[in-house]
Amino acid sequence: MARKKIRGKAGVKFKSPYTSEKRDSQLRTLVTHLIIHEEIKVTDTMAKSVVSLASKMVTFAKKGDLHARRLAARVVRPMMADSDKTALQKLFDDLGPRYASRNGGYVRVLKLGNRRGDNAPIVVCQLVK
Repeated sequence: MARKKIRGKAGVKFKSPYTSEKRDSQLRTLVTHLIIHEEIKVTDTMAKSVVSLASKMVTFAKKGDLHARRLAARVVRPMMADSDKTALQKLFDDLGPRYASRNGGYVRVLKLGNRRGDNAPIVVCQLVK
């Protein structure tokens, strides 16, 4: 959905340019990149959403059954992690067994400072080793 002018009694107003579809799509992409690269740089507010969604994906990977794989496949995009694995395969084959004995706290958030252009706080999200 694009930015459009809305005419009404109060005159011309703008819709928000940031729809829920765009936000959900960005979250899916960021979680997929976090799974592939195990580290991403994002703004502070986006990091909070990424951490919760990534933790859910790791919990699905720890379960490891078919239903959990299908639920994770709804979120994780089909990008290639290595030359032979997709992000979903890396999640279930590598990250699930790695965190099998860990009860939460899969993603670490470190503050970097502020972005130069708009002074937004930037953080690094990392998967814990």
